[in-house]
Amino acid sequence: MPEKVKTYFGDSDDETVKQTPNPPAELPNEEAARKKRRNKKRKRDEPTDEPPSRDGKPVIQDEPITSSLSMTENSESIPEIAGHDRNGVEKAQFEKSALKPKHNSKPKSLDNKTNFTSLREKANTLYEQRKKLPIFGHADEIRKNLRDQDVMLLVGETGSGKSTQIPQFLVNEFWCRPTDTKVTQKDGKEKSIKVGGCIAITQPRRVAAISLARRVAEEMGTPLGSSSPASKVGYSVRFDTSTSPSTRVKFLTEGMLLQEMLHDPCLTKYSAVVVDEVHERGVNVDLVTGFLRNLVSGDNQGRGGVPLKVVVMSATADMESLQGFFQEGFKLQAEEQKRIQNGSAKVEQEEERSKDISVCHIKGRQFPVKTIYSPEPVHDFVDAALKVIFQIHYKEPMPGDILVFLTGQETVEALEHLVNEYAIGMDPALPKVQVLPLFAALPQAAQQRVFMPAPPRTRKIVLSTNIAETSVTVSGVRYVVDCGKAKIKQFRSRLGLDSLLVKPISKSAAIQRKGRAGREAPGQCFRLYTEKDYLTLDETNTPEILRCDLSQALLNMKARGVDDIVRFPFLTRPPREALEKALLQLLNIEALEETGSISEIGRHIAKLPLTPTLGRVLLAAAENGADCLTDVIDIISCLSVENIFLNANSEEKKEAAETARRDLYRREGDHLTMLATVRAYAAENADRKSWAERHLVSHRAMQSVMV
Repeated sequence: MPEKVKTYFGDSDDETVKQTPNPPAELPNEEAARKKRRNKKRKRDEPTDEPPSRDGKPVIQDEPITSSLSMTENSESIPEIAGHDRNGVEKAQFEKSALKPKHNSKPKSLDNKTNFTSLREKANTLYEQRKKLPIFGHADEIRKNLRDQDVMLLVGETGSGKSTQIPQFLVNEFWCRPTDTKVTQKDGKEKSIKVGGCIAITQPRRVAAISLARRVAEEMGTPLGSSSPASKVGYSVRFDTSTSPSTRVKFLTEGMLLQEMLHDPCLTKYSAVVVDEVHERGVNVDLVTGFLRNLVSGDNQGRGGVPLKVVVMSATADMESLQGFFQEGFKLQAEEQKRIQNGSAKVEQEEERSKDISVCHIKGRQFPVKTIYSPEPVHDFVDAALKVIFQIHYKEPMPGDILVFLTGQETVEALEHLVNEYAIGMDPALPKVQVLPLFAALPQAAQQRVFMPAPPRTRKIVLSTNIAETSVTVSGVRYVVDCGKAKIKQFRSRLGLDSLLVKPISKSAAIQRKGRAGREAPGQCFRLYTEKDYLTLDETNTPEILRCDLSQALLNMKARGVDDIVRFPFLTRPPREALEKALLQLLNIEALEETGSISEIGRHIAKLPLTPTLGRVLLAAAENGADCLTDVIDIISCLSVENIFLNANSEEKKEAAETARRDLYRREGDHLTMLATVRAYAAENADRKSWAERHLVSHRAMQSVMV
């Protein structure tokens, strides 16, 4: 008797061994079958340690053909048998396998097609919402303005939709397509390049750039960034760039645009640059607008004669001063041409060029917002915010999330603890609360949690610094609580140090915060200060260039070919004393030559995402070997994130912190203490989070250091 063959069927759910009898119908030739059985019996009787085989392949006695295998696989496993019609078996097997469904056999291309279909369906749904935005009716006006002029100033109230809609209005314009042209290089030779094809939109903060890119990708029905080669929307922020070869709309921070200008001074990749939230008046905004003014008022030789379109947007900025700023650039360029042509340029041409600026006003916020002032001055805004939060939660109906503006990370975490502690004793019949912090030092994944919808029957409470003041739409927010203060960086020239000081915000910032409540429905803004205090606030923010260290800004300018700092077109010119001190500091760290031009060391420092002093330290460490460089990188990483040591509020906690960190402290100073902390954290292989809690070290900050 021949042995029974144990057979496993790949498409069967039954994992037990099945004994399969020999099906006589499988072999068409009975003589061949009998001959095969005799050969197998003879070989089985012979002593051997190896399984029976023919031509190096195991011989399987009359094994039924399983439908889970493909035709090619089965054809290779069928042994060569005399008188056996191999093609006939393959044909029969193919017919059998075609009758049974195969698991997990959905083609990848079909998945992609389904994915793109769902994106288009979502885009069609969002299109109905886009049509209701105040700016949507001005689309044709905006397109016409930029067809006729190179510069447009746009004033739109908070919630008008300018940040998301402007790039979509312009992306399909004829001037926004890539153009083949030729440029003359420094050696006099001509080079063929492609100019344009992409729109850059700058944002003051990385969280705004990423969230806006995600929203615009959804509205355009395209994947985001590097997730697909066909993606038309991407973003670029510090340490995180997500773009594709097909990117047409790119959101980026102002600092990243300045970095791109190091390699591409004429911005040949872009057809248009949109500068958003210009009212914030950071240093990088002033530098970007200065460089853009030089580009649009120049002769465009570096772009092969293709003009660059510039859109400057804000909800509260003084557009008259901006209009004069750009007109002055056109006027100076006309005078320069007049001088070159020995007075042949006519005054009419000069006046014509000075009009190459269009202004567009978008009126009407999307939804009305009611403002409620505090009846009397508030001494402790954290405690006052806690009371207002639960007053809203008890009295106001759902849905309606709460956005609270605070001064910094410490106040955010303190209020988060108080709200969670108070929520424990709430009536179970009330909706639950979900408290979410939002500040710059928070990891990106944690920042993105605030944009996700709250669970059912839960009110979301977002505790934020001024990071959520501009361009960021937190879904579901109906109520805003504004403490009226913010931390502002102030450079102390005598000490050579930056300080973060808590100061009252400006009226324009208060208007921006109020506008967060009216993005999706009518809302309310609770201001924790009196109306009298509001009227005493400054109209706009003090430009950062007047209150910060200018060494990094001047090094950026020098690296981008600006040798004459005094003649650079600043939106607000910094004081001469601040410029002189910054130049002297750059000279001391060897970033500048004695002639005032940038040195080779300065060019290396400008490429690093660090301040000039830290960049110089890094270059000096590289000259002293790999070990020194590794240690310095660890120290600089600690200095570049939030404080790695948790703050102790009470005397008891301070004593506990001193005891827990005793083995980390180094008498040589804070820098070596940081290095010892990084080494101890890295050496902990079991549970780093528990180690950080024992030593009162910020686990979140150490994770950023170790990246």
